[in-house]
Amino acid sequence: MAFRYGEYHDGPDPLAPPYDVRAALDEMGDAILSGSTPVHALRDLLKRGLPGTQDRRGLDDMLREVRRRRRDLRERGRLDGTLEKARALLDKAIGQERAELFPDPSDDARLRETELDALPDDTAGAIQELSTYEWRSSAARQTFEELRDLLRREVLDSQFRGLRDALANPDPEAMERVRQMMSDLNDMLDKDARGQHTQADFDAFMGKYGDLFPEKPRNLEELVDILARRAAATQRMLASMTPRQREELAGLINQTLDQAGLSDEMRRLGEALYARRPDLAWNAPERLTGEEPLAMGDAVTALEELADLTQLETALRQDYPGARLDDIDEAAVRRALGRSAVDDLEALKRIERELEEQGYLLRRRGKLELTPKAVRRLGETALRRVFASLDAGRRGDHDQHDAGSAGELTGSSRPWRFGDEQPIDVVRTLVNGVRSGGVAPRSGGGTALRLSVDDFEVAETERRTAAAVCLLVDLSYSMALRGTWAAAKQTALALQALVASKFPQDAVQIIGFSNYARVLQPDELAGLDWDMVQGTNLHHALLIAGRHLDRHPDFEPVVLVVTDGEPTAHLMRNGRSAFEWPPSHETLELTLSEVDKMTRRRATLNVFMLAADDRLKEFVDEVARRNGGRVFSPSAERLGEYVVSDFLRLRRAR
Repeated sequence: MAFRYGEYHDGPDPLAPPYDVRAALDEMGDAILSGSTPVHALRDLLKRGLPGTQDRRGLDDMLREVRRRRRDLRERGRLDGTLEKARALLDKAIGQERAELFPDPSDDARLRETELDALPDDTAGAIQELSTYEWRSSAARQTFEELRDLLRREVLDSQFRGLRDALANPDPEAMERVRQMMSDLNDMLDKDARGQHTQADFDAFMGKYGDLFPEKPRNLEELVDILARRAAATQRMLASMTPRQREELAGLINQTLDQAGLSDEMRRLGEALYARRPDLAWNAPERLTGEEPLAMGDAVTALEELADLTQLETALRQDYPGARLDDIDEAAVRRALGRSAVDDLEALKRIERELEEQGYLLRRRGKLELTPKAVRRLGETALRRVFASLDAGRRGDHDQHDAGSAGELTGSSRPWRFGDEQPIDVVRTLVNGVRSGGVAPRSGGGTALRLSVDDFEVAETERRTAAAVCLLVDLSYSMALRGTWAAAKQTALALQALVASKFPQDAVQIIGFSNYARVLQPDELAGLDWDMVQGTNLHHALLIAGRHLDRHPDFEPVVLVVTDGEPTAHLMRNGRSAFEWPPSHETLELTLSEVDKMTRRRATLNVFMLAADDRLKEFVDEVARRNGGRVFSPSAERLGEYVVSDFLRLRRAR
């Protein structure tokens, strides 16, 4: 059997390492830990672009380029260039004819002058009247034909971008080919509406008329999109003119199409395109402020690009509900900003896609949520920040260095004893066997090692005390008003990560409280927001914390409270919350009763004040007097440092 190895070409490399999105998640984490929601954090990241990729543009960079291009297009020129040029050629032809008639004293010359004097004021009407006029001046006749050629080219170019050059020289055969193309195009659209169109039909059409479509569409859908956007731009051009300009230009368009025998086919095409793309802004006026008169085809192209840029700007802003990068049309990005911008967009899409595929983000009912995996990483980030601000002397562990069946390896070993559950130290056990002379030859060749009970050694571990940890975090809206909510959330994440990583035997519970209290799951901490309600129900929070401590009677109790206000609510017997401010005597009495219960549980209750209110200070001083715990008044920036270091101090003391 023969094997041949080569480069893998059947899709993405299955052995390639996964795309590293940790830097992206850490960037999002900065915003999330400062109080932002996951969806806003991701949107801000995509707007800025990933740090360290200076050669890649973010959405904001693309948005600035789009707005600059829109401004340049609006300042490019005026929409009435074709109308102005048509008037100039008409006046020139009439002037040449009058110069030919003036020397002639005949009645026929005077009659012709009268006919010229009676021409309508509007350009379209005058051209219509002169279409049957017998020119005496050959120069005037040539100028008038030049005018009609101009209109034919500009009108058709406003619908089909590639026809202006194709009709540069008047050719009956070229016009007949255009008429046949439009007839075949309409027949193909009708066939598609009946569900009978095939790609082979489109390929045959492009094989015959492909030179008339410089955009080189690959299928009927792309061709319809090209033609519909241009037709809609033509309608916007008319809507952007003054009523008189619009009437004159519309008359010139209709007249030109009638003379070319294309009126019916163009009407059929316009109806089909509108039916397929009613979403386009067909009659929305656009303001161009430039001074240079634009030809009709150029004006339509400018308005087409402006419409593209307007839609692209909306998509790039990503400020509507459910916005995703997949909403941004890559073809529009390529037309507006070039191929490199498409690559930049794909890099941003990959960040968004990989965050979901690698299990950091989850879309649930259109809402973006962080997964537990992402929350763990954000907690680790928050913890790193906290430890970065701690002095080396304040770090520490809380180990007991007696051997036990649970805990972490110390690096040393001891002889195995009956009943030991520690892992066997294989290397030292084998060394003991060799030293004791257990090596013996095998009958089939080689040697064997025989071990005795005395040769076995077990890896020594250190047993850690276990703690039942309760962190009570104030969720009332005053936390947001004072700017302390983000610090409280970051502290909760850091403590959760610390316990999960360094003290996995501990049982930690995060409790949020406002008018009511509730247990907060680890995976909801990062996306957690403060409550827009009245009430600081510390009474309810202490009740829940007490139940957690009671479920772990053999654990060391640790209770930490983060708040910016005195209790203003309590839980009534019927389970409802009673709010009163200033705090009622009943609220304070019930809350302090729960503090006394914590004292009887031997739970040290430390309070972290985030405000300097006199009533709050009086309350926490009473808590400290009854419980023996400590009171801290850290700034919001140092809250995490205080809570984590105090937790470590308590655990070391235990």
